Amino acid sequence: MSVSFLDVFAEVATSQDLPCRSYAPELFFAESPADVEYAKSLCSTCPLQAECLAGALERSEPWGVWGGQLFVQGAVVARKRPRGRPRKNDSMTAA
Repeated sequence: MSVSFLDVFAEVATSQDLPCRSYAPELFFAESPADVEYAKSLCSTCPLQAECLAGALERSEPWGVWGGQLFVQGAVVARKRPRGRPRKNDSMTAA
């Protein structure tokens, strides 16, 4: 019989404080790039990091921080871009 992520999560969650259980869920779905980086750093101490990431990939999670990785539109991305237009490069505007 195979053990699912939810079974392991439930067992560990009752015996330890997991970051996703200790902090507000909104942190793991934040708009602010700084908050997203903080959420990712919290995952680095989680005993279920690998299982969480594997489960998110298996479920094709559309967004949020899962297993220390950021999902945007179902794909893992390195960094969250801030909202709005990117700043113009100062060297480009000086020409």
